[in-house]
Amino acid sequence: MKCKATHAAASLAILAFTSIPGMAQEQPAEHQVSYNASITSDYRYRGLSQTRLDPALQGGVDYVHGPTGLYVGTWLSTIKWTEDLGGDGNIEWDLYAGKRGQLTETVSYDVGGLYYYYPDNSLDPSANTFELYGKLGFGPAYIKYSHSTTNLFGTADSKRSGYLDVGADVDVGNGFLLNLHIGRQRLKNNSAFSYTDYKVGVTKDFGVASVSLAWIKANTDGYLSPEGKNLGRSAAVLSVSKTF
Repeated sequence: MKCKATHAAASLAILAFTSIPGMAQEQPAEHQVSYNASITSDYRYRGLSQTRLDPALQGGVDYVHGPTGLYVGTWLSTIKWTEDLGGDGNIEWDLYAGKRGQLTETVSYDVGGLYYYYPDNSLDPSANTFELYGKLGFGPAYIKYSHSTTNLFGTADSKRSGYLDVGADVDVGNGFLLNLHIGRQRLKNNSAFSYTDYKVGVTKDFGVASVSLAWIKANTDGYLSPEGKNLGRSAAVLSVSKTF
């Protein structure tokens, strides 16, 4: 992802519906392994396109230890933004681990760490990023904060950047979920590139696959494709996914 004002990278990488991709909310079995695959019309993360507004292929695998709530997983997606910044590579590879459970009958938690790895990205600073995160759930609603311990996606002098995510996935009947989200990305020492993003969408599981359609927007014009397209512009994004 390229900023018109400078060549500092501040692209943002992927988690489906604001949480770890493909991971079920409850795992009663002691050991549970699941696989997920998806195709999306535009890979948006924190409101910004990672694929120059083009489609992406994605997939991953997760392991959950039911009695303790400990989990580990990995997830990959095609991308374009590292090449747009003069680097190499077209893959994002996420590695994560954490623990989740219940604080009370109505309040859940999820804490962990996530490493975004971009093989052979050759950017300086490197696009590779590590974040710690914590999330509280209140029924269908949640609040989550992610904090970088490295430079954020190749942006120089951006350690200790943070992202605040508030949203809800509301059952509206007939198998439809209403997906609501607002997020604020704060870039440490790079306030000109901080921004807010929004999402309103709907998801339905048809059994053979889950389909989602969402309106997504980031209120920034600082992230542009090589053709000058605003990577945070308002757009409808269609995704089809399956968990095995």
